[in-house]
Amino acid sequence: MAVFQLRDYQQEAVAAVLKHFRKTNESAVIVLPTGSGKSLVIAELARLAKRKILVLTHVKELVEQNHQKYETYGVTAGIYSAGLKLKETQHQVTFASIQSAARNLHDFSEPYSLIIIDECHRVNLASPDTSKDELKGTSKAELKDKSKDELKDESSTNQYQQIIEKLMQVNPEVKLLGLTATPYRLGMGWIYQKHYRGFIRSEQKRPFDRCIYELPLRYLIKRKYLTEPNLVDATIEHYDFSSLRENASGEYSSTDMNHLLHKNHRVTQGIIEQVIELGHERQGIMIFAATVEHAKEIFSYLPATLSALITGATDSTERDNLIKAFKRKEIKYLVNVSVLTTGFDAPHVDMIAILRPTQSVSLYQQIIGRGLRLSENKKDCLVIDYTGNDFDLYHPEVGEKKPNSNSQPVQVVCPSCEFPNIFWGTCDDDGYLVEHYGRRCQGLVAEPSEEQAKERQCDYRFVFKECPHCGGENDIAARTCLQCFEVLVDPDDMLKKALQLKDAKIIRCSGMSLDEVSDKGADKGAGKLKITYHDEEGAELNESFDFSKPNQVKAFNDIFAKRLSVKIGVQLGSTESFEVGNLQQALQLANVLPCPDFVIARKQKYYWRIKNRIFDYQGHYRKANELK
Repeated sequence: MAVFQLRDYQQEAVAAVLKHFRKTNESAVIVLPTGSGKSLVIAELARLAKRKILVLTHVKELVEQNHQKYETYGVTAGIYSAGLKLKETQHQVTFASIQSAARNLHDFSEPYSLIIIDECHRVNLASPDTSKDELKGTSKAELKDKSKDELKDESSTNQYQQIIEKLMQVNPEVKLLGLTATPYRLGMGWIYQKHYRGFIRSEQKRPFDRCIYELPLRYLIKRKYLTEPNLVDATIEHYDFSSLRENASGEYSSTDMNHLLHKNHRVTQGIIEQVIELGHERQGIMIFAATVEHAKEIFSYLPATLSALITGATDSTERDNLIKAFKRKEIKYLVNVSVLTTGFDAPHVDMIAILRPTQSVSLYQQIIGRGLRLSENKKDCLVIDYTGNDFDLYHPEVGEKKPNSNSQPVQVVCPSCEFPNIFWGTCDDDGYLVEHYGRRCQGLVAEPSEEQAKERQCDYRFVFKECPHCGGENDIAARTCLQCFEVLVDPDDMLKKALQLKDAKIIRCSGMSLDEVSDKGADKGAGKLKITYHDEEGAELNESFDFSKPNQVKAFNDIFAKRLSVKIGVQLGSTESFEVGNLQQALQLANVLPCPDFVIARKQKYYWRIKNRIFDYQGHYRKANELK
């Protein structure tokens, strides 16, 4: 058999893996778009290995495909998959389905040097009981609509961890590599912590430590390695799923979708009529339905002799026969529910109709990926979304949700490490940054004086909760100080307690004003500064700082200087600490002085004394100028 010649990016991916694992045992991820040839990268890595390797994936089609690509090198590998009726572990390289491997851990007692997981976005950090708890809240109708593959994945989210832990017990130095086109999970976000370009994706623990190679989709399309998708929004008929609520897993329930779709039979019929019309000269059309009932309705409107329906309940033999017929172009329309999103390879597909809503960026990209492979007489792939899934195929929004409709991605350079962060933010009409919602710099900086080069996240925080015990800066959601480990007061608890006191007053601060209060004989710039905090309903609280007294200047800077330094530092690109030295300087900074979200005061004999100022608040209470 002829050996495949690796493309330049495939060679780069292999080189990145070798370089990474020569330096460290950190688990790694390679991100390659659907259709880029991940199986060839796996085959080359397996060929270069000197010791035993286990390649895991979740469907038998991928097990078989990866195995075939490897054997083109003229070497033999084992297959461990109940679906393929083989359980071989005697070879140096074994291609296994995760379900079969996890059920037979005793068969994997030899030391392996490398675990490769294809479609690694399915790997979770679930606890052993998580999967059972998740399925408890799933209705019978929803279970019916899920494919066998989805149920296997959901009922065994921890199977990957089981096999990893087993192989690590045998060989603690075993290395872990994942490959995927979509390195994120619904409800989790990014599946790795660090990126090789020098930034951090998540401060929380993730299934993988580092992304070591990534190739953008546009690169492959531009170089004609993939077919260009022609993305079209439905203009005539479409569904409105905006009234549906997400369930615990972040998706929509099948019961709710069926209830909505029952009211839209005419819409469904109109959509399929348009699909048939637009697909007149297309070779292969895949239609992704929302539920089994919905798929059956769609199928009823299609030409019976040219159409097929595959659901999770379809017999495996019948499913294989229908897929083969579709690949031979004997069938033109292939309707499916929650199957054929991964491990399905039909290059002639040149039209995709999306009739199911999803909150998953990963699923959306996997669906469109079914139509991007090259094929004879295929100029593009027409993609029509009839559900209003609002995703950017090339630059999906992953991680922090968009704070409001006016937000857009903005670049904010860290004054400390100079890393160009991308945060949500708002700009004025001239394009100048007004504000951003980033909390901490995402840049990675080298750890000094380490024998082995290591990186850590930059410590610079754009917003922070200050520890009253040591003055340390912490994330605004932190409950314990990272420096002195003292418990930090929760702002909601602080507000709740103040609301219960008869002698307390709370200002939901919508703004503040600064005024000079002059004393006779005082030097210029050394008088009193009066700060008035304004409620949105007109209530006020105020406090004064006597700039002729050093301890009062220090008190002012303790409250405002750090946050003022952050604000000015971002604009000027400076990390220097900024402090206010006199009254005139403070007055000049009135427009940029950080404003607290809440101010809490206690009643003294003749006045209100301010006790707490809450900055950068995130909690249950409404802030000023927010809708109730």
